[in-house]
Amino acid sequence: MLFVLKKVIGSLLLPLPLLLLMMAGGLLFLWFSRWQKTGKIILSCAWLILMLISLQPVADGLLKPIENRYTTWQGSQKVDYVVVLGGGYTWNPQWAPSSNMLNNSLPRLAEGIRLWRENPGAKMVFTGAATQNNPLSSAEVTSRVAQSLGVPADDIITLSQPRDTRQEAHYVAQVVGNRPFLLVTSASHLPRAMIFFQQQGLHPLPAPANQLAITSPLNLWEKAIPSSLWLSHSDRAIYEALGRWWQAITLPSVEPGKQ
Repeated sequence: MLFVLKKVIGSLLLPLPLLLLMMAGGLLFLWFSRWQKTGKIILSCAWLILMLISLQPVADGLLKPIENRYTTWQGSQKVDYVVVLGGGYTWNPQWAPSSNMLNNSLPRLAEGIRLWRENPGAKMVFTGAATQNNPLSSAEVTSRVAQSLGVPADDIITLSQPRDTRQEAHYVAQVVGNRPFLLVTSASHLPRAMIFFQQQGLHPLPAPANQLAITSPLNLWEKAIPSSLWLSHSDRAIYEALGRWWQAITLPSVEPGKQ
């Protein structure tokens, strides 16, 4: 129950739902009260915020500091495990296997396979429970996609119990023990994930994937015109900020930024 409540409240605090709620409140003031000026202010503020966080310079300006905490893994240290954290997924056997990996999941897997190939003999560890009414877990779907891309089943370990990053760290600890391993997840999620895994006494080597904040040149109109793509980048930055805040409350012994 607490897990569901956390997800619902967290989702409502993300930019689009929160701004839509603000706009709804503004409309209620305009149509059904005498406080029309208040309604106009609320609507204007919500519109302005939505426009700003849908612009590339603002969105990627929010996201870049989080993603830049760790750089792409280019180290020479060999490991026995490559741990790829679960993400968005579905399961439709009629689709191309990789189409079942949604949002951040496929880039995570692609980076995980790249690192697995650089560590002959290593095992790939996939994590993630099943979503509601889905017959397969995130870990199992990732395993099936990995096998379709040439990873042998004998080199895969699936952990289908964990529902969030904190639980993923707990279950991974039972597999890897004290041995160092490569921890693959989205660049924006990695700083928070590292804290959870280190809290378990583990020795993860950070391997970011799915970098989103663009620093290379873009056309002027791509920066100047609001887009749902840039809004999703702002959404990711705010999601991680909320996650770090919740982490600081539930893990008081861990200070954000000290890893």
